[in-house]
Amino acid sequence: QVQLVESGGGLVQPGGSLRLSCAASGFTFSVYYMRWYRQVPGKERELVASIGTAGGFTNYADSVKGRFTISRDNAKNTVYLQMNSLKPEDTAVYYCNAHLVGNSYWGQGTQVTVSS
Repeated sequence: QVQLVESGGGLVQPGGSLRLSCAASGFTFSVYYMRWYRQVPGKERELVASIGTAGGFTNYADSVKGRFTISRDNAKNTVYLQMNSLKPEDTAVYYCNAHLVGNSYWGQGTQVTVSS
């Protein structure tokens, strides 16, 4: 059974940091591209960050460049999103996605709220 389980969300003040984790099981994690998306009510899901299978390739949305870092540990079947210098506009539900041609898996999401 395929599972992606996000954790690490919560309430943080502007300028603070959070580290999201996504633990994968039920598929060969190391061959999948991993992505983090986010979504706010009434808006489309937005791609935030991507990472290649070995971690050498990363890509970020312009809105988070220089503040967020995506990484993965294939030995632990886990992908991370380190979020620094958080802003109120980063408030959203963050979703983990595993992608390979013909297959795409999603987690249930974790809420991140940036507010004073």
